[in-house]
Amino acid sequence: MSRHHKNNNRGRKKPDDTIMNDKIRARELRVLGDEGEQMGILSRDEAMQIADDKGLDLVLVSPDANPPVAKIMDYGKFKYEQEKKKKEARKNQKTIDVKEVKFSCKIADGDIAYKVKHAIEFLEAGKHVKLRVFLRGREMANPEWGVDVLNRVWPMLEEVGVLEQDAKRDGRYVNMYVTPKNAPKK
Repeated sequence: MSRHHKNNNRGRKKPDDTIMNDKIRARELRVLGDEGEQMGILSRDEAMQIADDKGLDLVLVSPDANPPVAKIMDYGKFKYEQEKKKKEARKNQKTIDVKEVKFSCKIADGDIAYKVKHAIEFLEAGKHVKLRVFLRGREMANPEWGVDVLNRVWPMLEEVGVLEQDAKRDGRYVNMYVTPKNAPKK
């Protein structure tokens, strides 16, 4: 196989790069016991023997220290606990749904009312709303026109929303960010 081969690990878990047991190359290690107690500086062979006697692994936790620090632990159980914590954190994570409502600088009042009605529905459903005005051509030189449109829209949303970010230019857009005032209605 050539030096420039393509890594084809798609879909598979990446290999664990933890250095443990026979892969530890340091002769001397500062060893921590399975209860977290200091065991002092031991030779690698002594530390391996203690870990083997307890039926546990010797895991390098700080390879750059002088001497390197290793801990005696049940690595399989440790890895399982870490995965369990990650899964729990993902489960408790709240996703924020952001809806976008677009306007133009030359929008008519009737069209604003129609679009604001949708924005109110999104806010009442507990979604965050990003109000955007796209600046075309000459409007780029006059971004205050976009700010004016959003400043006309905001009073219509005050009752159901909280202004998170005031009208602000961002490239070809003028954006305003509104979050719901109350919990979503079921």
